[in-house]
Amino acid sequence: MGIGVLEDRYLDRPPGTSKLGDEQGPSFDAASTSDLKKDGDIILVPQPSDSPNDPLNWSMIQKNSIMIILAFSSGVTTSLGPMISPGLILISQQFNIDPDTVATFMVGSILLFTGAVTFFTASGANIWGKRPFFVISAVMLLASNVWGTFADSFPSLAAMRIFQGIASAPLETLVTSTVSDLFFVHQRGFRLSLWGVMLGTGVLLGQIISGFIIESMGIPGTFAISALIFCMILPLMYFVVVETTYTTPRGVGKDGEKRPDSRASSVDFKDLKGDDPTSEPKESYKSQLRLFRGRLSDESFWKGVIKPFPLICFPAVLFSTLVYASFFCWLLMIGVLSVNVFSAPPYNLNPAQIGLTNVPLALGALIFSPLSGWMADAIPVWIARRYNHGIFEPEFRLILMVVAIPLSTAGFIGFGISASEGLPLAWCLVWITMHSIAVPFASQASISYVIDCHSSDANQAFVTINFVKALLSFIASTVGNGLLAKFGPRTLFIGIAILNLGISLLTIPSYIYGKRMRSWVARSDWAQKI
Repeated sequence: MGIGVLEDRYLDRPPGTSKLGDEQGPSFDAASTSDLKKDGDIILVPQPSDSPNDPLNWSMIQKNSIMIILAFSSGVTTSLGPMISPGLILISQQFNIDPDTVATFMVGSILLFTGAVTFFTASGANIWGKRPFFVISAVMLLASNVWGTFADSFPSLAAMRIFQGIASAPLETLVTSTVSDLFFVHQRGFRLSLWGVMLGTGVLLGQIISGFIIESMGIPGTFAISALIFCMILPLMYFVVVETTYTTPRGVGKDGEKRPDSRASSVDFKDLKGDDPTSEPKESYKSQLRLFRGRLSDESFWKGVIKPFPLICFPAVLFSTLVYASFFCWLLMIGVLSVNVFSAPPYNLNPAQIGLTNVPLALGALIFSPLSGWMADAIPVWIARRYNHGIFEPEFRLILMVVAIPLSTAGFIGFGISASEGLPLAWCLVWITMHSIAVPFASQASISYVIDCHSSDANQAFVTINFVKALLSFIASTVGNGLLAKFGPRTLFIGIAILNLGISLLTIPSYIYGKRMRSWVARSDWAQKI
C-alpha cells in the first residue's frame, strides 16, 4: 500500500497503476520488466512502438515545439474571456446596459459556448485528428478579433463573443490529450504545468495589458492587438503543429491504461514491447502538413458527442471536474468582481490601474506553475520508488492539493475581509494572489490525475471538466455582481471559501479509495459500453 492508497481486492493493477523503476513489487517480477524500453531506470509508460511515425518516438525538440505553440495559443485564447473585464463598466456606460448583462454577454457567454462546443470538437478530433481543429480554430479566432475591432453596437459585440467562444473550443479541450499523445507518464506533469502557466498568465496578464489598451485605445483596441497576435499564431500552428494522433496499435495492453484491457487482473509486461515493423518509412514533412487525413477512427461521431455526459459517473472524472472547475471559475470571477471593488471608493482605480492589480497574481502564476509541474512529476516518482516498490499510482498526484487547499481558503477569506473593511490595496492583492498561487497546484493535481486514470478517454474527460467549468463560470458571471452588491465582499467571499473548501476536501476520499474506484470502473459492464 502506497502511503494511504488502499489496495484493491479484485485487480492487482487497475488502469493507471504502472511500474516506473527497477525495484520489484509483489506482482512485478524482474523477468517481466527487464526487456522493456526505459528512460534511465524509469520504464516508459506507455511503451512506444518501433515506428518513426509514433509521436512518442519524435525528437524532444519537435514535441516541445508543438507543446509550446499549443500552450501559448491556449493561453492567448483563454485570455480573450477576461481581458475585457477592465472595460466592463465602460461598455455598460457606453451602451446603457446594466453591469450584470454586460458581464453575462462579454465574459459569461464566451465561456458557456466554448464549453458547449467542446463536445463536438473532442468527438471530431477522435475521428479526424486534432490538427484540423487546431488550425481552423486559429483561423476563426483571427476572424473574430477582426470582427470585434470594428463592432459598433452591443448586439454585434455580444454575437462576436459567442462566435469567439465557439472558435475557442479546440484550444480549450484538446491540449491535454495532445500531452498524452506526445509524452510518457513521468514527463506529463511538467508539460501540463507549461500549459497551466499559459492559462494562468493568459487570464491575468491579459487583463493587465488590456487595461492599458482600453485606457488609451478603447475597447476595439484590445481586439485589434489580439488579431495581430493570431496573425503570428496561425502560421506557427499550420507549419509546426502536425497530427499527434497515432492509430497503429503499439501492442497488446501497450499503455496499461486502455479500458478494453483493464478487465484482466494483471497485464503481461512482456506484451508491452509492441510489434510494429521497424521498416515502416518515416512520413515526409509535406505529408505531415495535410490538414485532413480522412477518418482515423471508426467510432461514431454522435456517440462521441454524448460520451462526456456518462463519464461524469467515473469517480476520477467527477473529482477532477469539481476541483478544476471550482478553482478556475473563482480565478476568473476575481477578475470580474474586483472591477467593482477597485473602481469604487476607497480605491477609485481607472481601467489601467485595475489591470495592474493583476500583476502580483500573474507573477505568482509564472513562478509557481513550473514549480507545481515539477512537483507533479517528482513527488509521485519519489513516493513510488521510496514507499511503493517502484509502482506508480495516479493518486500520488493529489498530494499537490495539500498546497492548494489552505492557500485558496485563506485567500478568499482575507480578500473578503480586506475589501469589506477598506484596508490598503496591498492587503487585497496579497490575499487574491494566494488564490492565484493555489490554482496551478489544484489544476495540476486534477488534470494529471484524470489523464493518468483514463488516458484513452482524455479528450472526452476534459470536455466534461471544461463544460462544468464553463457552466459554473457563466452562472457566476451572471449573478456575481448582483451578489456582491447584495451581500458585500465579506459575506460573498467567505461563502466562496466555504464552497471551495468543501469541494477540495473530496481529495481525501479520492486519495484513499481512488485505486478501488479505478478497479470498479474497469470491472463494470456499463463502463465498458461508454
